[in-house]
Parts: sequence; C-alpha cells; structure tokens
Amino acid sequence: MDRKLPVLTAFCLCFLLASFLPAKEQPAQVIVWPSTGKPVLRFSLGKFKEAASAGKQHSYSVDVAVENLWDKRIPKAEFVLYLYDKDKTRIGDGWVSISDVALGQTVKFQIFVQSSGTPAATELVPKVLPRELMPDLPPKAISLTVNSVPQGANVKVDGVVAGVTPKIVQVTPGKHMLEFSKEGFSNGHFPLEITPDDVSGGSVSYELGASAHDTVELRDGTVLNGDVESVSAAEILIKIGGTVQHFSRNQVKRIGLVQREELPK
Repeated sequence: MDRKLPVLTAFCLCFLLASFLPAKEQPAQVIVWPSTGKPVLRFSLGKFKEAASAGKQHSYSVDVAVENLWDKRIPKAEFVLYLYDKDKTRIGDGWVSISDVALGQTVKFQIFVQSSGTPAATELVPKVLPRELMPDLPPKAISLTVNSVPQGANVKVDGVVAGVTPKIVQVTPGKHMLEFSKEGFSNGHFPLEITPDDVSGGSVSYELGASAHDTVELRDGTVLNGDVESVSAAEILIKIGGTVQHFSRNQVKRIGLVQREELPK
C-alpha cells in the first residue's frame, strides 16, 4: 500500500495542475475579401472584448490584423464591420481603415464597435477602395421617405415588404417599383428611379385611389369601410368583411357611397 501512495499522489498533482491551466485562446475569425475571385485582403478578427455598456448598448474592442494579398500596394481602403445577432438581425457596426499597406504586409491595430446586443456573426462591406477595385464596391444606397395619402398604407419595394407609411427605406441607383395597399382603398403602383447622383433625405408621396368600398363615419370619429346594404330613418346596415353590422341612424354622421358596377342583365 505504501509503495502505491507516491504514484497516486503524483497522478492527483498532475490532474490538479491540468485543471488550472489557462483555456486555449479563442481562434481569430478570418475573412478573406472578396469572397469570390482573386483575394485582395485577409482580415483576422480577435475576440470581442467588452469595453463599456449602458443598458442594451455595448462597446467592444477588437484586435484586427489585415494582410495585403493583392499584387500591389494598397494606398487606402475602408470597410464597415456589421454585427448580427443569432437571428441575423443587424445590431451594430464598426469601422476598419488601412493605408499604405505593401504587398504581403500585415498591419495590426485595434478597433471599437458599438452593438445593441451580443454579436453572433459579422460582415465586412467595403466603402473606400483603390481605383482598380472600385467595381467591387456595392451599389450606393440612399435613404428615402415614402409616404401616402392617406397615411397608414402598407408599402412594398420591388415586391419586398418595407412597412407602413410614412416609412424610411433604403434604395440603390436604378429603377424600382413601390406598391401601396390599404384596407378600403384601391391598390396602387409607383415607379421610382434613383440616379447615382441622388443623395439621402428625399421623399415621395403617393395618393391612394378612390375608396373601393362605401364609407360610414360615425359621430365618435370612427370610419367604417364596407358595403352599405340599406339606409332607413331608423338604422343603417353595412357589410364589413362578410358580416352585416347594424347602426342606429343617430350614430351616423356621414355616409360616402362609391359607384357600383352594373351587373349584366
């Protein structure tokens, strides 16, 4: 028994030492840009280290290494580092800038990024590039306020739901189609063309067509859209969504009737 004790003790000591060894450093995230074609830059992003926080807002410091893989010196290049959460929602961004980087050279520095949550994924989008690489820049997007008369219409941009008017949307140079829809009104389409010289801050407004249904305005301010079935001195019947509703004549302030298409005889 005594001879086995030193062996057992040595084993326990080795186990304890292994338990207190520092964890392996988190490997850097490597992004090669562009993702297709001939590589130009290799970005290595270190661990996101929280520098400050206030409520849901967080500030992180990130160690960055950028290697020039191109066949010539890069005088200047700037990228936006977008941050996304696990649901692929953009939650923050930072700025990566390099200048005068020789062929094969690697530059290292630290950046700070702001985020409204915990980053789960990143994306690098170029903003400034050498002239030869300009075709790799994404199309410039501008902010545009889309409104309607009346407000509260659903709007789509090129078939993609954008929200409810008034709504600020992002559009790139080129031709686009805005689609508007609102309960009780005819749907509408508005062609939009953005030129490369346009800047953010503009707006467009679309007036919805005539109401597709009769309207009944009650004295409490409520406006109903439907098909008026009958009007008498005592009550008004209006069909809304397939259901006929009854209202006392004293509840009604105003009635608007649309022209109906005549049924073939």
